[in-house]
Amino acid sequence: MILYFSVTGNSEYVAKRLAAALDDEAISITECIRNERYLFKIKEGEDIGLVAPVYGWQLPYLVGDFVNKSTFEFSGTPYVYYVATYGRNAGNSANNVKADFEHHKLKLKAQFGVKMVDTYTPFYYVNDAKDNASIERKTEPQIDEIIEHIKNKDADKYIKDIASPLAARIGQAVYEKARQTSKFVVGDECTGCGRCEEVCPEGVIKILDGKPEWKANQCLLCLACYHHCPTNAIQHGKSTKGKGQYINPNI
Repeated sequence: MILYFSVTGNSEYVAKRLAAALDDEAISITECIRNERYLFKIKEGEDIGLVAPVYGWQLPYLVGDFVNKSTFEFSGTPYVYYVATYGRNAGNSANNVKADFEHHKLKLKAQFGVKMVDTYTPFYYVNDAKDNASIERKTEPQIDEIIEHIKNKDADKYIKDIASPLAARIGQAVYEKARQTSKFVVGDECTGCGRCEEVCPEGVIKILDGKPEWKANQCLLCLACYHHCPTNAIQHGKSTKGKGQYINPNI
């Protein structure tokens, strides 16, 4: 079983690549939350994988809350692994995952990372197709290597880009400050199609009078609404203007 959280397709692509190579099943955490699925029965010899992006150098709180809320029924000692998808740094996310699984008396055996296109456009640009393609090509051998480690049940820390505890705390503080939904603005290009409401993993966006409104003071800041908007009408203040949108082309 491979649980994954994804809004722009990076983690989804990795999870499905792993599932295909390992004869396993990739399960969307967002769909599980929407369907209130929190019980997972792990078969004898079955692995438990988690694939998720890194937000503010941490595991997204939605993912951590989901893992903690879930029930895992298992026997023996399942091989548990985590794959972080990230653009610059995996931060402290592996330690977050380790603690969340220990809550269920499950030991995190292996930690992996895949460097991908960084979709946090308040800081980074994704409007150079050549640069994106170059990064996408480099992800393939990383995924292939992870597949072999999982097949061998290798137990180790394979994430190359991690942050010190102090740096991770600073990154988290910056992220927390940025999560105010009041920073989102909607331009006249908006057609009221409802795509943003559809893709919001927390369900905080509602279309009212033909325009999206955020029904919470803070959100995950996953930027699904921004990247999926067909007219690029949604911006996060002035910080995302002209920086491009990105959806993993393999999804």
